Amino acid sequence: MNAHLPKVAPSVTAQLVAALTPRLRKRLDAGVAKVAARPVAREGDLVRIALDDDTDLELHAPDGVVTHAEGIRCGCLLAPDCLHRAAVASAAPVADPTAPPATAPSATDLQEPGPPTRPSAPPETATPAQRTASAALHDAAAAVLEAGTDGAGAVLQAELLRAAHTARLAGLPRAAGRAVAVVTALRAARGGDPDYRLTDLTAALRDVLVLAHRLPDATGPELAELRGSVRQPYSPDGSLRLYGVFAEPVLSATGYAGAVTWTADAAGRLYTVSDVAPGGAERATGAADRAVRLGDTALTHRELSRAGLAVSGATVSPAGRLGAGAGVRAVRASGVEWDAEPLDRLWAVPVPEQISRALRDDREGREAREDRDLLFLDVTLVGTVREAAGECLVADCGGVRLRLAAAHDHPALPHRENLRLLASVPGARLRVVARLTPGPLPRATLLAVSHPTEPGRRVDLGLDHLRRADLPTVPPRQAQPSHQPSHEPSPQPPPPHSTPPHDPPPTIDDAPVHLLRRRVMQAVSGGRRVLAFPGDRAAEVARLRRYGLGTAGELLAELHTTAADRARDPFGRLLPADTGRFVRAWLGAAVYTESLDRALCAAAWGADLTANPTSDLAADLTANPTADLSGPDEPAPRAAVR
Repeated sequence: MNAHLPKVAPSVTAQLVAALTPRLRKRLDAGVAKVAARPVAREGDLVRIALDDDTDLELHAPDGVVTHAEGIRCGCLLAPDCLHRAAVASAAPVADPTAPPATAPSATDLQEPGPPTRPSAPPETATPAQRTASAALHDAAAAVLEAGTDGAGAVLQAELLRAAHTARLAGLPRAAGRAVAVVTALRAARGGDPDYRLTDLTAALRDVLVLAHRLPDATGPELAELRGSVRQPYSPDGSLRLYGVFAEPVLSATGYAGAVTWTADAAGRLYTVSDVAPGGAERATGAADRAVRLGDTALTHRELSRAGLAVSGATVSPAGRLGAGAGVRAVRASGVEWDAEPLDRLWAVPVPEQISRALRDDREGREAREDRDLLFLDVTLVGTVREAAGECLVADCGGVRLRLAAAHDHPALPHRENLRLLASVPGARLRVVARLTPGPLPRATLLAVSHPTEPGRRVDLGLDHLRRADLPTVPPRQAQPSHQPSHEPSPQPPPPHSTPPHDPPPTIDDAPVHLLRRRVMQAVSGGRRVLAFPGDRAAEVARLRRYGLGTAGELLAELHTTAADRARDPFGRLLPADTGRFVRAWLGAAVYTESLDRALCAAAWGADLTANPTSDLAADLTANPTADLSGPDEPAPRAAVR
């Protein structure tokens, strides 16, 4: 994916790829690589690519988006049926099909739009067009899973984009958005994008298949939730007195960047003010010093995170975003410290209650508020632990050993460097804002902290740069020996970048869900053929059963069996694989793993996680992993997670 190219609508890419001959389709991936390597020149809404000394490729992108196939023109002799037009469309970022740029991005990496405000009538069912679109999404996503990232080239991506366009026209914006997220992640994977995460691709692919499975038979409010909405409506909210909490940069894999400032009202309800638009790292680092677009205030995002606002005529979306309409008035007001009212009440909420809120599945009939996964914690730094993705802080949070990771690894953002400096002061007591990372171990990404040495100040870790001078000159454990835990033999702090030997964090082997999770992710990365390689899987299945995870063992065995199951015709030739059966096994394993991770996460924090429809789906799939996902589910006993 070439970030210098304008965005291209999914329907345009699908149309241009579909028009290619079979011979040109085989050459499409090579054409994408060639076009992506050519220099790009921009003149207003016109983007020009020089294919050679005599041939130019032009993209007409009003407002930065190519919305029609005629907007891509090529000067070669084979145009308009040439390979170049389809190749440049496949190399360009995918335009968001669900919302315009002004409202699509959010601080949580552009998650799918929230539920519509008008509930559906209980008798309402999916239309024939929506059923057809769901089937197309299922088939296109199944083909991607069958091929894996290495095999899911431009042709398969175009088929999924075509299915996304069909879903949007059928009134399924949520499914369309998740399908586009799959294509974006595929292109990042194949292009070697450092921001690519296999977990993101796996989650997006799982969501598309779950939606395709549930939509045809959903009714009433459930159907409305599954369909989603194109835009989040803003409703009047009167006058608000807001207090800045923190600000964070936004730098998404979908090409959006900027800053979001979080504020709270007197009751502790959170609201966001955002400035997010198409752009890269430079926009993410510079947006914090731009004036917020709300009323006549001249406050920047950095200033607002520490000050306050008095707003009249406020409008608010269901996600908590403040609107910036013509009738909104806002003036600067005083802010408060984190340990003063009303902000102190954010930290007064018991941690298990915060975890329950964060793990609540907003996709199942609840408001899609962006603050649902924020945690407000009081912690004591303990040390560091090294993981595959880098080092993360280890902190004690009310007796829970918590891992705190950097929120973003981009070198232009100071998250990682600030984390390294905080690691050098074990024993420091901090008030922090973090975003929960669901998993078997308590972990979160660190967003903001109270200043280590200056009471009343706070540090936005994605925008501010900590210095050595900001750290205590005397290690906290030496300065306050009376607070040493009784089991420590001496007041000397552990060396930086180490985990205290007396209390190491628990390992993932305590609950070996990773045995199933890694096979789920291997299938996404390498396709069905990776799981079909010969080998003895009985040891992994037996280990899962020893830990009481019998359902996980059955799913793992079924996943390998369906991957390797290839029949032969009377002449000994391999017949096509049963893709449907493999996809059913993979989806059961993926949904089960997600649900079990959430349950283990809640248990690790001592939180209560109530059942939701996604858990019901997991139980159904795990109890009957070979059930037909294209029709109504048969009643099945709920699988117990032992």
